[in-house]
Amino acid sequence: MHVPDGFINAPVSVAAGAAAAGAVAVSLRGARRELGGSPVALAGADRTAPLAGLVAAFIFAVQMLNFPVAAGTSGHLLGGALAAILVGPFTGVLCISVVLLMQGLLFADGGLTALGVNITVMGVITVLVAYGLFRGLVKVLPRTRRSITAASFVAALVSVPAAAAAFTLLYAVGGLTEVPVGTVLSAMVGVHVLIGIGEAAITMLTVGAVIAVRPDLVYGARGLSAPLKLRVGGELVDAAPSPAPVSAPVAAGSPRKLWLAGLATALVLAGFGSFYASASPDGLEKVAADKGIDKTVEEHAAADSPLADYGIKDISNARISGGLAGVIGVGATVVVGTGIFWVVRSRRTTTDAGPARVPDSV
Repeated sequence: MHVPDGFINAPVSVAAGAAAAGAVAVSLRGARRELGGSPVALAGADRTAPLAGLVAAFIFAVQMLNFPVAAGTSGHLLGGALAAILVGPFTGVLCISVVLLMQGLLFADGGLTALGVNITVMGVITVLVAYGLFRGLVKVLPRTRRSITAASFVAALVSVPAAAAAFTLLYAVGGLTEVPVGTVLSAMVGVHVLIGIGEAAITMLTVGAVIAVRPDLVYGARGLSAPLKLRVGGELVDAAPSPAPVSAPVAAGSPRKLWLAGLATALVLAGFGSFYASASPDGLEKVAADKGIDKTVEEHAAADSPLADYGIKDISNARISGGLAGVIGVGATVVVGTGIFWVVRSRRTTTDAGPARVPDSV
């Protein structure tokens, strides 16, 4: 759903850019708690920081894997729900923003003047809708691994048509063509409900895989633990709950193995799996072509980039060209993302290391 230059007029693009900048600024502050860089950091935040850059790189890789959803139409992961559930909503917005920035600058995917539109639609809206719905479901469902994965499925499913509706709203205000808004809305939401099913499946499988090995690393599953079983009269029964607070951090080893496995998976998906992705236009491209929204599309400012369109210039072999571009993209995203999250975390730690405060009386 990468919006190119020329779909939305300049005033609305500027307004969306301002909204996106505001959301990123708020997310930078909120992410400090999620990443463990604040004196009031959330329990388990020290385990979020190493994974945030990896989550951005993984989403970049999976977004290269377009899957067919209907005749002549494909879809790809948006990633807002996945990022928010794995590393937190504020960090999730930053993850998607990093991905979109790398795609726009290096691969000419998503217009540069439309960067604010894309961050607002694909990052902010998906995270707000998905994480809000996810938290609501988790509160009413039993605190089990199955409930967490089921909630992630529903949250991801709903977030995609919500993003499509958000794009339609921006088009209604600042679209450069005369296509009726109702036509755009029905077409966008209709195809993105189908894409949402694929998004939901990917999100559920990824969250479930991480929970299976390291539930303490999943932000949305903090406090989730299997009850202690005791054998009484030959039967297993739940032991009395521990008096320790639910927010107490879970003792766990280094997430290094999971980080390496995740990076290897992202590299394989981008370097090899992307060759087998659907070549059909994605939901927005298909709707734009069918309804005439793309009549005003402008050439991307980075169209001459050596990595434009996810290929390397002067390499004629499509498999090698696309694979290398994907590997470069994953590497660049994990480096930039990790660097940004490290700065966010360390800056707050340094800033807060001022004169000692007089403790409040008890």
